[in-house]
Amino acid sequence: MYVIEYGDDLVIIDCGAKFADQSLLGIDLIIPDISYLHENKHKIRGLVVTHGHEDHIGGIPYFLKKLNVPVYATRFTLGLIELKLKEHKILRESTLIEINSNSTLDFGNIQVSFFRTSHSIPDCLGILFDTPEGKIVHTGDFKFDLTPVNDQYSDIHKMAKIGEDGILLLISESTNAERPGSTPSEKEVGKHIEEAFYSATGKVIISTFASNVNRVQQIVEACKKTNRKLALLGRSMVNVVSVARQRGYLDIPDWMLVDARDVRQLPPERVVVLCTGSQGEPLAALSRLSTNSNRDVKVLQNDTVIFAASPIPGNEKDVSKIVDNLFQLGANVIYGSSTITGMHVSGHGYQEDLKWMISLMKPKYFIPIHGEYRMLHLHKKLAEAVGVEKGHTFIIRNGDVVDVQHGEARQTRKVTAGDTYVDNAGADEVGDIVLRDRKQLSEEGMLVIVVSISKENGNRISDPDSISRGFVYAKNSEELLTNINEVVKRTIDPFKDANIMGMKRAIKKEVGTFVFEQTNKKPMILPIIIAI
Repeated sequence: MYVIEYGDDLVIIDCGAKFADQSLLGIDLIIPDISYLHENKHKIRGLVVTHGHEDHIGGIPYFLKKLNVPVYATRFTLGLIELKLKEHKILRESTLIEINSNSTLDFGNIQVSFFRTSHSIPDCLGILFDTPEGKIVHTGDFKFDLTPVNDQYSDIHKMAKIGEDGILLLISESTNAERPGSTPSEKEVGKHIEEAFYSATGKVIISTFASNVNRVQQIVEACKKTNRKLALLGRSMVNVVSVARQRGYLDIPDWMLVDARDVRQLPPERVVVLCTGSQGEPLAALSRLSTNSNRDVKVLQNDTVIFAASPIPGNEKDVSKIVDNLFQLGANVIYGSSTITGMHVSGHGYQEDLKWMISLMKPKYFIPIHGEYRMLHLHKKLAEAVGVEKGHTFIIRNGDVVDVQHGEARQTRKVTAGDTYVDNAGADEVGDIVLRDRKQLSEEGMLVIVVSISKENGNRISDPDSISRGFVYAKNSEELLTNINEVVKRTIDPFKDANIMGMKRAIKKEVGTFVFEQTNKKPMILPIIIAI
């Protein structure tokens, strides 16, 4: 999420989500902290979306529940956003406005126009903001594909014209800033998919990102040429293909699509199964196929399984586990580096694409975004190599503000920003205290101490009972638990009244100290005091 602000006008760019790693226990999604936007909600003119990938639209339902502002996006992107808003039951009260590369928007002091870019999803836009201080360009995610599968060519002439008119600041994505050369065309993947389909003797199971509609269309074309039926597996795959077909971005003949339940009745050499799970997600379709736990589709000896996506860094271990399982089932698995298999090309520009964008825009100032710090640093170096003056590039972190006044930019202040954790598919937002408790429970366990006292005078009525869960095994630690109960007695017996909160605090402190001395552990201690 990025914000362009001038005076009393504020425009938001994208509102994405990312998935939690294993250290964030029970967290489903991470979305932006919008505290600053709450404080300035009277200034917000709209949320403009560059394209429909999860890291750009995944946070929108949660955002709109708190700040119901107009959302501007292209036809396909709006289709994906509508799916999310329906799930969250807020579609009716949301304001969704369709735009395209020729649209213009008037947000008071900020005038907005667009240019088309190529990426791995249809209908992607770069954004031009015209402010009284100068013009700012946000590229969105992009590469320069001169032979795009969907014929959505980058507006190179429009970009050049924008650059000729003068750009104060360019904000550009950095995902592939480490990779030299130019990004290969998506059409290269289609050739390799066709070859694999022709040589496959059994079923073909192919997994890719559901949002990569161009890749899906190439799989459809390969099905046509090899006379195979196509079955879809995975909720997101079914949903995205449905939206893409309804809105004219995907052409699949009716005769080709079959229900997954019919796959077993068809000859294996006449079937392709297109599924989610190329990143090793444990609950995705491909993971279930790899353990033969899918009810409708089974992986048979000599079936061909294709990973038409490279593992995102961090997912390699999960992907490897699925590959191993598939080999054990007797499948022929095509996986690994896209440069070896030819089954994937990136949707993000390599170094030459990034330099081309900077050269077209010719900005005075430059902000690399959307990447790890090393990528931002390398993108900064690329910008300086093609003419951006040293000292005119800002590598910013969450919450950093770049102020522009009288044509001069500087970065000297921050606003409140960071991560908001979403638990249980949006049922609740989780704070740091809850996460700390979960971490303590997972590492040290829990000790529940139950004791009954008199409501009148606070005297202990029964002996304490200590219950261990994930801390120590009770049968092997009877002496320790007995000693803990003695500590509890000594702690609460001096109390002269039924001060339950005081007793709980004292038990936590004294038992915590004793347990650490005895075991070098810090379990969560939960005193339960029953006043009778």
